[in-house]
Amino acid sequence: MRMSSRLFAACLAAGLQACVTQPLEAPKTVAAAPAEARKPITILISIDGFKPDYLTRGVTPNLNALAEAGISAAMRPSFPSITFPNHWTIVTGLRPDRNGIVGNKMEDPAHPGMTFTMQSEEPFWWAQAEPIWITAEKAGIHSATMFWPGANVAIDGKRPQDWQQYGHEVSNRQRVDAIIDWLRRPADTRPAFFTLYFDAVDSAGHANGPDSPKTTVVVGEVDAAIGRLRTELAALGQPANFVIVADHGMAAISPDRIVRLDQSLPEGSYRFVVTGAYAGVEPMPGKEAALAAAIVKPVPHAQCWPKAQMPVAFHYGQNPRVPAFVCLAETGWLILDKPPAADMAEKYRGTHGFDPADPQMAALFIASGPAIKPVGKLKGFDNVDVAPLLRDLLGLPAGKDLDGDDAPFRGVLNR
Repeated sequence: MRMSSRLFAACLAAGLQACVTQPLEAPKTVAAAPAEARKPITILISIDGFKPDYLTRGVTPNLNALAEAGISAAMRPSFPSITFPNHWTIVTGLRPDRNGIVGNKMEDPAHPGMTFTMQSEEPFWWAQAEPIWITAEKAGIHSATMFWPGANVAIDGKRPQDWQQYGHEVSNRQRVDAIIDWLRRPADTRPAFFTLYFDAVDSAGHANGPDSPKTTVVVGEVDAAIGRLRTELAALGQPANFVIVADHGMAAISPDRIVRLDQSLPEGSYRFVVTGAYAGVEPMPGKEAALAAAIVKPVPHAQCWPKAQMPVAFHYGQNPRVPAFVCLAETGWLILDKPPAADMAEKYRGTHGFDPADPQMAALFIASGPAIKPVGKLKGFDNVDVAPLLRDLLGLPAGKDLDGDDAPFRGVLNR
C-alpha cells in the first residue's frame, strides 16, 4: 500500500523536528596524562686527550655554551699523564699510586709473568680502588657506563646496572644513542648516573699533532655529538648535570727529539717495561747496583729516579707495580730503547705522559647543569677532586681517605 504524498511529508517533518529537539550527546574527552617531571641526572663525559685551549678554535659551540652556563678550568692530571691511570683517578678520587692503575702497561710482583695492557680485564688489576659507579650502585643509584676504562670489569663481583664493552669502531652517534635509549626506560629501571667516553680527539692528536687542522676537525665532531645529546635530553624533558673532563693534554713530538736511554746504560743490566714520554726500567737479576749507578747520571732532555726518590709533587713510587726506576722526558721528547719507526714523522706527531704541571698536559674540565652556578672559570685543580664533586651531585656521602676533596666547588653548587 502506498503512502500518500501529504502523509509522507508530515512524517518527514516530524522526524526532522525530533532531530532538532533531541540534544546530541557531547563527545567524551580523555584528560592528557601529565608530563613526567624528571629528576636531574648526572652525566660524566670524558673526551680523551682534549686540551683546554681546543675550546678557542671556533668549533665547539656546545662545550663553550656549557662552560658559560656553569664552570670550567684547566685541570691538572695525575702522574703519569696517560689514559688509564687518569681515568681511574677521576672515578676513584685516588691517585694512580693508590688506585693501582699506575700505567697503561705495568707489571705486578704478586702476579709474576702477567703484564697489564689496555685490554686487561682481570679484576685484580682494578680492585685496589672502588669506582664511583660501584659506590652509586651500593647506595641504590642505578648507573650506566657507555665506555670508560675499567667499567667493563667486575669489582668485588659488582658492575654498573648497565654497561657496554668497549669498541673502538662504535661511532660517536651510537655512543650518544646508548645514553638516550637508557633514558627512555621507565623511571624504576632508568639509570641516574652515566658515563660517556670519546676517544677520537686523542687519536687525532697522536696521529696529527695537537696543532693540526685535522685534529681541530675531530674536536668539532665530538662537540657536535655532545650537542646532539643536549638536544635529545631537551626533547625528553630530562634535566642533566654535565661533568665533562679529559684525562690529559697533548704535546707535539718529532723523530728529531729522541732520548736513547739504552745507549747510556750498561749492556745486559736492564729491561724496559714502558717507553715514551716517560719510561719504566727494571734491573736484570744481579745487575741492580750497576743499573742504579748508571741510570741516575744526567742525560740531556730526561731525568731518572729510583722509585722511592720520585719528586714529591708526582705522588708516585710507593705502589709495588711502579717499576724500580722511572724516567721522565722533557716535554716534546721521547725516551726510546731503539731508533724511532721510519714513518714516525708521518704517523705519530703528538703524545702525552709528561710532567702534569706542564700546561700542555692540562686537561679539559667543564661542569654545567641545575646543580651548578654559572660562575665561569675556576683556578686549576687536581683531577682527584672530580670524584668528590660527583659524590655531591649524586647525593653520596663524602668519601673517606680520598686524595682529593670538593673544595674547588663548594662555592659553585646549588645545595
